[in-house]
Amino acid sequence: MTACVTEDAATPDTRPHPAALTIAADGSYAARLARHESTGNWFPERWTLAGPEPYAVPLPGHRPEEADTRLLPLADGRVLIRRRAADRHALGLLYPTGPGTGELPLGTVEAAELTLLPAAPCGSRAYALAPGERSTVLWLVHDGHRSPVPGQVRTVPACVAEIEGRCTGGVWLDRTGRLLALDQELDGRTKTVAVDLERGGEVSPLLQITEESNDRLLLADPDSGLLVLRSDAAGHDRLGWGVLGSALPVRFPECLRLPDAALRPFAVQPGQALAPESSAVAFRIDAVTGTWLGVWRPAERRLRQLPAPRGWLAGTGLWTADGELRLPCVTPAVPCGLARLPASATGARSQEESEEPVDAPSAEAGPGADAPAPAGALVPAGVPARLARWIRVPSTPPSATAHTQPPPPPPADAFTASAQAESMTREPFGVPAHPSPYRPVPLQQAPLQQAPAAAREAR
Repeated sequence: MTACVTEDAATPDTRPHPAALTIAADGSYAARLARHESTGNWFPERWTLAGPEPYAVPLPGHRPEEADTRLLPLADGRVLIRRRAADRHALGLLYPTGPGTGELPLGTVEAAELTLLPAAPCGSRAYALAPGERSTVLWLVHDGHRSPVPGQVRTVPACVAEIEGRCTGGVWLDRTGRLLALDQELDGRTKTVAVDLERGGEVSPLLQITEESNDRLLLADPDSGLLVLRSDAAGHDRLGWGVLGSALPVRFPECLRLPDAALRPFAVQPGQALAPESSAVAFRIDAVTGTWLGVWRPAERRLRQLPAPRGWLAGTGLWTADGELRLPCVTPAVPCGLARLPASATGARSQEESEEPVDAPSAEAGPGADAPAPAGALVPAGVPARLARWIRVPSTPPSATAHTQPPPPPPADAFTASAQAESMTREPFGVPAHPSPYRPVPLQQAPLQQAPAAAREAR
């Protein structure tokens, strides 16, 4: 029997789905719901990723967790947990206490639905969305501060803002945790807006390709300003990219258009300050033939399709500033592992490497050129305009056949494995503190004015 898959069938589901593993804002920790081999019960599990070798610590409670329980790891090693209880959601902080698990209650939120957002870039604050019939409430569920009374929490959860329409998504636009991008659905159309948390939740437009299109922000990198988005402005869903704070149009690469596969970005390389075209983006590729890995840089205009490591928790991973892609894996022999893909395998560029910027490519370039959007200035309130850097690359005609078959298995030495051989049941107290995370230059400190013409010609 032959199965025919159309382009519409490859359109991804835009509803929020829980990740197999959630990684903290600074990449030091991760958390997931694991299943006990003998009982089949769910329990929280925390992964430590900042040391030389990853290891997992189980955080079981007094009773098994439900499958819809959500976890959010914080930079201090604690794990925020959200449990559903009838028409309310109970929140708490989990942490290892020797052989057991300690829990600090954070209160409850009465709502039919409550979605945890990615932790703020500071790694300590946590927010959640509670969509209603006509508006969505943004909740601060953890502020990172300790209560002066032992065993009690501060006045959280607290309502931060009420936003018109149904809001989903949640992408941070800066390193300070001030600007949060949300996908706002109003009158049957979805647009991305920026919420300024320092101005009482003030909402300003961020992404609007056309008035009739549905435009969603999928990923943002505050270092380079690279934005990865999805829009149906062309009549069907397309993946595109733009630069935060730039007036240049959004572009839709042909290489990110696979007719019978769905692409979902899940990680972007940090540290590429003011170089969005050099930032590497990792994609999860799903097709009827399986799931594998994709890596793309705007400068290359091609999608590298790579085999996924065995046991990969699909759709999760993190980049290092020097271009190494780390993919969490779980196998019967390795319950906590990281497959490390070097920059030479992914085509990523390190911070020291740079490419000469030139003028923006013309919209009338060859058949392999990116298609520009009709409009779309990505400059929300509170973000200064910036000069985007583009480079000219040779255009190549698109392939006659779609490359949607999974790539061949990698050689034995393609991935550098880093794994925990056995499950650990206790926290290794007394180990040295984790090194300080990389602190890039905030977006607000980027150059605000265009370079003089003489300087551009000198390049």
